[in-house]
Amino acid sequence: MPTLSARERRELPDRAFAYIDRKGSRRLPINDEGHVRAALARFNQVQFEDDDARAEALKRLLLAARKYRIVPIGFMTRQMRPRAGSSAKTPKLPTGLVTLLFTDIEASTGLLEMLGDGYIEILNDVRSVMRDAVGSAGGAEVDARADEFFAVFPRASNAVEAALAIQRTLRERRWPGGIKVLVRAGIHSGTPKLTEGSYVGLAVNTANRICSAANGGQILISDQAHEAIVGAAPAGVSLRELGPFRLRGIARGHVLFQVEAPGLPRTFPPPREAGAVPATSAS
Repeated sequence: MPTLSARERRELPDRAFAYIDRKGSRRLPINDEGHVRAALARFNQVQFEDDDARAEALKRLLLAARKYRIVPIGFMTRQMRPRAGSSAKTPKLPTGLVTLLFTDIEASTGLLEMLGDGYIEILNDVRSVMRDAVGSAGGAEVDARADEFFAVFPRASNAVEAALAIQRTLRERRWPGGIKVLVRAGIHSGTPKLTEGSYVGLAVNTANRICSAANGGQILISDQAHEAIVGAAPAGVSLRELGPFRLRGIARGHVLFQVEAPGLPRTFPPPREAGAVPATSAS
């Protein structure tokens, strides 16, 4: 990104800056693509006078990003996280055998390109639905990045309950402009290692890949999650075996099951090629 000289900066109009404080100091230049990207990276380092000033600067920056066809999903996710000084409590995460739930908004880039900064409101609504469902089912949020959401549960049946609540609520929601907001969900049970407020290990990767294999509106679970839920599935829920699959980047094959329940569609395309391919065995 070229550095603006003092003269070049003076000659820029006010509209070329995302933030102008009450004293007239102009910050976060957005006069070209390079400066817009720099402003996205530096936005959280700026001390704004108040929340209204921050909101106005955010709006101007996102409009500039849209002008240069920049899709700042990661940036928008950071804006929705509690800022320094927030009183939000971090729940205690379970250890040992746990069940992991990953969700992912289908076609999120297309939605962002269509809605621009209006996508933030959609993403906020989806996150709110997910947090309510996870909390009501006895789970805990682990992380939320871009259009992905990661939660953990002490029992597999709770993870299925949360996923069903998410799908039902989003299916019933009326979205602005008649758009469709579909979420895919993947569930896997395992013993990941808890470290620094998150989980690491093959179980995490597997749950994420199962989510990637699902179609929008679909809930897929692994054979391990199926084993953990046998005899304890929520009322009215059935688990239909789809067969063995080799998940992308995972050496071990897994038998995948589709969660089926009243009020949700049952017919979907095969697991997506990007996430799973048929395997001759689940060994």
